[in-house]
Amino acid sequence: MAKVILQLGDLTCPSCMTKIRKAVENQDGVSDVKVLFNAGKVKANIDQAKVTGNDLSSVITDLGYEVKKVKTKELA
Repeated sequence: MAKVILQLGDLTCPSCMTKIRKAVENQDGVSDVKVLFNAGKVKANIDQAKVTGNDLSSVITDLGYEVKKVKTKELA
């Protein structure tokens, strides 16, 4: 299990946040998704055997949003 943090480009509305959260939550191996509107970040726990931070980045960019940075940290 790992925690992934994706730094996004500017989010312009709260509905963007909901759209991104739902798309990320629908990916196999993803749990505990949080979209921080003011910080422009998405945080989630992932099972790296099923999904990677780069996979989630692709999901978000496919929705039309910019992902500036992907950081993954192993959980103990």
